[in-house]
Amino acid sequence: MVLAVVLVIAVLLVCLLGLGAFAVRRRLIQRPGGTFDCSARLDVPPPPAPGEPAGEAAGKGWIFGIARYNNDSVEWFRVFSWAPRPRRVLERSQIEVIERRTPEGQEELALLSGAVVLVCTHAGEPLELAMSEDALTGFLAWLEAAPPGQRVNVA
Repeated sequence: MVLAVVLVIAVLLVCLLGLGAFAVRRRLIQRPGGTFDCSARLDVPPPPAPGEPAGEAAGKGWIFGIARYNNDSVEWFRVFSWAPRPRRVLERSQIEVIERRTPEGQEELALLSGAVVLVCTHAGEPLELAMSEDALTGFLAWLEAAPPGQRVNVA
């Protein structure tokens, strides 16, 4: 009986330490400032053929994240990860904005409320970012504020 109680307490302590690690990691990411909530879809499904409804994959593949400005790049971190390094680093000069749109169908359930989807490419690879209107305004302003001589394409 005592062994069972000790085991339950140990499991609870490990769970609490894991949750505490998430909170500490998020605080360390946000500490330098310039962060915003930004979901990302790194593997963008191909668009449906004209006249076809959006498939089941339309709302899948979104990952909750935090983005942080860092000079001429945006560092993107997964929310539910213990990794201290960003999952993706998006260089300002390689981001091309294609369009912005509202979430459609299942995406409304997969994203935070009030999110706007930004369809873009990074180094030629398709990428979708979802963020609030305020974060979108700041992100587009950051893209447009590139130093002279950098090619920036903002839709």
